[in-house]
Amino acid sequence: MTRVRRKGVAIVESKKGILVVAGRRKIFALPGGGANRKESRKRAAMRELREETGLKTKSVKYLFSYKGRKWRDHKGRKVRNHAKVFLIKAYGRLRPRKEIKYVAWYNSKSHIRVSKNTKNLINRYLKI
Repeated sequence: MTRVRRKGVAIVESKKGILVVAGRRKIFALPGGGANRKESRKRAAMRELREETGLKTKSVKYLFSYKGRKWRDHKGRKVRNHAKVFLIKAYGRLRPRKEIKYVAWYNSKSHIRVSKNTKNLINRYLKI
């Protein structure tokens, strides 16, 4: 049986590009994470953005949903992300926090490693 993980994802865009974050392996992804019990995915996206980057939310707009591919968690259980993606206008001092070690701005001229899923989500966003 596949476990469903409810997830909120943030897209923060600036003149520099779209905000991406990475851990030690330097594979960049959009900020976001799993929703806590009784927490909306919108709130999860806002909370994770702040936890990972220090940025606070000024405004938020729902963009689209997606179902990620199946994967196995640390206990070997099958998991699939059911995520909602939000465009967030943010403010504050940008700095990596918690499990995040790097922050960057992704654009067509970027030379950073971005996960395949992140690239797909960014391309989908840019087509809107």
